[in-house]
Amino acid sequence: MSAPVKTLLPGATLGVMGGGQLGRMFVHAAQSMGYATAVLDADPTSPAGLVSHHHLAAAYTDTAALAELARVADAVTTEFENVPAPALRVLAQSRPVAPGADAVAICQDRAAEKAHFQRAGVPCAPYAVVDSDAALASVDAALLPGILKTATLGYDGKGQVRVATRDELTQAWQKLGKARCVLEQMLPLQNELSVIVARGGDGDAVTFPVQQNLHRDGILAVTQVPAPQVSAELAEDAARCAKAIAASMGYVGVLCVEFFVVAGADDSPRLVANEMAPRPHNSGHYTIDACDVSQFDLQVRCMAGLPLIAPRLHSPAVMLNLLGDLWFAADAHVAHTPRWAEVLALPGAHLHLYGKADARPGRKMGHLTITGATASEALERALQACAILGLPAF
Repeated sequence: MSAPVKTLLPGATLGVMGGGQLGRMFVHAAQSMGYATAVLDADPTSPAGLVSHHHLAAAYTDTAALAELARVADAVTTEFENVPAPALRVLAQSRPVAPGADAVAICQDRAAEKAHFQRAGVPCAPYAVVDSDAALASVDAALLPGILKTATLGYDGKGQVRVATRDELTQAWQKLGKARCVLEQMLPLQNELSVIVARGGDGDAVTFPVQQNLHRDGILAVTQVPAPQVSAELAEDAARCAKAIAASMGYVGVLCVEFFVVAGADDSPRLVANEMAPRPHNSGHYTIDACDVSQFDLQVRCMAGLPLIAPRLHSPAVMLNLLGDLWFAADAHVAHTPRWAEVLALPGAHLHLYGKADARPGRKMGHLTITGATASEALERALQACAILGLPAF
């Protein structure tokens, strides 16, 4: 068990496991509130490490580095769902850790995750665990066509194979090295949503507005808020489900729950939980520019034991994920700087680049948030930005 979350006022040091862009934005939020920060990440040029007061360049399981992080930090969080849960348990022996290792461990395992959704009373896609030849042979034919996913370490579409027949299922499992997997029934999706919930140690929880998401090749491409195709009733249900999932884990911190919207028996839309991330999420980056508190502000408040306030969306927004492919749009072999000046000439354009030295196809390099007085205005300008950058319209 983690040490209880206590109130840590500005001047304290907040630690984060992981040095990627989520850690970088957390560090910026913590520093703006007057906290010192410490990052543990093996990469000496990690985006978060470069802007933090302390950077421990070591593996997550390095005993000496964990001891040093516990010495310099008054509380610890994580920005990466695959930080080893045992490392969080070591830290929790002497420091508050939010989220705790048990919750992170659930989020790291698709089978445990889906079982947790069911315990929380939230529906998920029909599924089966495939971890042996016998389990493979006993898969219900009703789950096909489906998606075979590795139970651990898969993200952004990695470790996933679509299968339509038993033969394809067998071949896919072999392709994935006969790793422990989850086979999910493929559902007819109307759209995809996500909800970001922040939950404090006292059980108080708040949510951001429901986000409507578009993925391309398994990677988030576009987020729109307010969600244009979501009724008030469905949005309320999504927020309720996200809070229930967090509460049933005793979760402390920021959690993102992704949902599919599918047609119910009477053709009315219904929610199906897809997966969750024990940290701020790509789909919530718009909160920095479009809300009065961001997901990273609330991450700081959760781990510091400060009051949570219900976020207010002050500007409709569209967020575009910026992958390294943009740098190679003109030449597949030579990186060129995208046309930022033209993009920044658009009213309401907010460019966030993550400080990564090398652009590579598929690598998350930054995001662009377009805010407007109305949702239609934000959408129009976002489409203009897509045209300038060479991104597909949506």
